[in-house]
Amino acid sequence: MKQNKYDDESFFLAYQQMPRSIRGLEAAGEWQELRSLLPDLRSKRVLDLGCGYGWHCRYAREQQASSVVGVDLSEKMLQKAREQTNDPAIAYVQMAIEDIAFADGEFDVVLSSLALHYVEAFGALCQKVYDCLKQGGTFLFSVEHPIFTSRAEQDWCYGPNGERLHWPVDDYQSEGVRVTSFLDENVIKYHRTIATYMNDVIEAGFVIKAVREPKPPKEMMQQDVRMKEELRRPMMLILSAEKPASQKRSTE
Repeated sequence: MKQNKYDDESFFLAYQQMPRSIRGLEAAGEWQELRSLLPDLRSKRVLDLGCGYGWHCRYAREQQASSVVGVDLSEKMLQKAREQTNDPAIAYVQMAIEDIAFADGEFDVVLSSLALHYVEAFGALCQKVYDCLKQGGTFLFSVEHPIFTSRAEQDWCYGPNGERLHWPVDDYQSEGVRVTSFLDENVIKYHRTIATYMNDVIEAGFVIKAVREPKPPKEMMQQDVRMKEELRRPMMLILSAEKPASQKRSTE
């Protein structure tokens, strides 16, 4: 299912008010961890899946990537990205992530930030990413953590005075569709276990290099005391993988 909530006017207006929409990467709690896992981007060809406003695309060029392609299904997202970009080495393509069909070995780095939990066939996408990466290339992505996505409610259990008692986990092994509320709208996401994320990446032919469950930076928690509650359960999962610099995976 190729969902495009971001072209809904009211949903997009709400999204525009989020801190990361206004202030970019520095307002994203996971950015420091994600950035630490990026390879040297100098002279690299980069693909960003679910590029949104193009923050990561522009960052890659700041790091002297030779070219960047940003893919997103939302016309409104890409309009914002183009408005904020003045760089002929960045190309934005309106396309569902599932539909990518780039040439073998076209990119050195494929990254994706908080988009792949909207993709139903994650394993098939991993194979497409593997094919379009050169040998030795990097696949780096963040998703909502399976502890966060296991229940459709995606919320705390509250006490009688509204205090956050605990984060419930249920139906963890039941993978598939979750219809959850985001920005007061129903949004379709796909829950999968940590094992599935890792095994789908491995089965595509990648070697996993790092798995992270990022915490908010100290400065963020100092600015907003509510951010300390993010230490009580992981909200995001980051995975870094490499296409081996040897031969392509077996098709047997």
